[in-house]
Amino acid sequence: MGSQEALGQAARLASSGLLLQVLFRLITFILNAFILRFLSKEIVGIVNVRLTLLYSTTIFLAREAFRRACLSGGSQRDWSQTFNLLWLTVPLGVLWSMFLGWVWLRFLEVPDPDVIPYYGTGVVVFGLSAVVELLGEPFWVLAQAHMFVKLKVIAESLSVILKSVLTAFLVLWLPHWGLYIFSLAQLFYTAVLVLCYVIYFKKLLSSPESTKQQTLPVSRMTDLLPNIPRSGAFVNWEEAKLTWSFFKQSFLKQILTEGERYVMTFLNVLNFGDQGVYDIVNNLGSLVARLIFQPIEESFYIFFAKVLEREKDATLQKQEDIAVAAAVLESLLKLALLAGLTITIFGFAYSKLALDIYGGAMLSSGSGPVLLRSYCLYVLLLAVNGVTECFTFAAMSKEQVDRYNFTMLALSSSFLVLSYLLTHWCGSVGFILANCFNMGIRITQSLCFIHHYYQKSPYWPLTGLYLSPVLFGAFALSGGITGISEVFLCCEQGWPSRLAHVAVGIFCLGVTLGTAFLTETKLIHFLRTQLGVSRRADKMT
Repeated sequence: MGSQEALGQAARLASSGLLLQVLFRLITFILNAFILRFLSKEIVGIVNVRLTLLYSTTIFLAREAFRRACLSGGSQRDWSQTFNLLWLTVPLGVLWSMFLGWVWLRFLEVPDPDVIPYYGTGVVVFGLSAVVELLGEPFWVLAQAHMFVKLKVIAESLSVILKSVLTAFLVLWLPHWGLYIFSLAQLFYTAVLVLCYVIYFKKLLSSPESTKQQTLPVSRMTDLLPNIPRSGAFVNWEEAKLTWSFFKQSFLKQILTEGERYVMTFLNVLNFGDQGVYDIVNNLGSLVARLIFQPIEESFYIFFAKVLEREKDATLQKQEDIAVAAAVLESLLKLALLAGLTITIFGFAYSKLALDIYGGAMLSSGSGPVLLRSYCLYVLLLAVNGVTECFTFAAMSKEQVDRYNFTMLALSSSFLVLSYLLTHWCGSVGFILANCFNMGIRITQSLCFIHHYYQKSPYWPLTGLYLSPVLFGAFALSGGITGISEVFLCCEQGWPSRLAHVAVGIFCLGVTLGTAFLTETKLIHFLRTQLGVSRRADKMT
């Protein structure tokens, strides 16, 4: 596959499903805001922190390394070996869920059953839901490797929406069920998610005339099940070795990603109510990151993995591919920087209003606004890190991945210690400050790798992190005006003043985006080109 074709497919994967994601996220956002008004902070803390951490830890440890290793393989490979490797995630998930479930039940603080009943059942069902989701892993990797654009978006969004609908119904009509409600909804979510992939491929493989079916390495559903390949080896040992390298890295990355939840869960630095408020603010703050940055990171990781060869220096690879990769990386860095700055600047002045609309006084009073403002700064670092790491992990050799693991180990330890200290010093905001420190170090590591990678080539993609003085001034002016507007117009003077505050923000945002359109011509050209490619590809399909 040529670099331009891979770029077109990556752009299509990142952009064509974006409107669907916005629509589905909006529906879920409204449903969650409705559900929130019937819940206590304590039950939100148990479900969204304690039980969700059990589920996400099991899923991450069981599959993350397998995903990265199997998506890094070329098109010329024995897919039956890849499927065999992916099916190993299921027994691995069973072992992790049993071990972690035992830890959750025996060593962690158990909530008062009169306040939050059925905690033990919740632990068992959330662990089971992780195993159910792993059953769809071969289908997910096959879909991602062949860039089935809308399948992932529709499957995940539909599952989340149906989960929220079921939760809202049960909370409204059977509130005395307690954690039974969220356990049943979680299991329902993973079952629907897996069924979406299974039904899609079942229908696709039963239509031989389909052009998509003709490009697949399988012709029937049984080809995706474990079997002994013709080559004799049960798995591809190069993929298996790479999986082990990524597993060591993913273990550390999980600590860094969910570090604050581990500190909250195991060290009891916050009560369940404060954990609930923190998690709601964290989810609200990361909404844009999940909606925009994560699809871009996943799609362009696949692009870089297809275009770049892991074991070769930039000077030893096809210069056309290196040039395209550099241009794409520069544009993605610029896009991440501008999106992150926009969220940081405008999020600071509109955090309190957003929380008041979303959750009422439970969120807008107390530490909620300070948490969300701090998180807006974290989103900026999150955006830049997502782009730099998707390139770094796609270009690193196995040996470089192993060396990077040692750095991640030291970073994980320091992050956990820093989280604990900062939380005692400044409350739940300390988690976000520790995350900012962690993300800054990870960005520095990736920037050093990118600098070294392109050092002997004529390309310099890190210029994407430079901002023109005019655009910087527009951001600074918008931040000052909206900050003053919040002081005088928000949020106790009633809805007319709130609407005036929103109008000020819309005006400043329009001026800032207009300035970016006039000054960042290279980025605008990149977006127009790739969106045009995506639209043409959608018309062809």
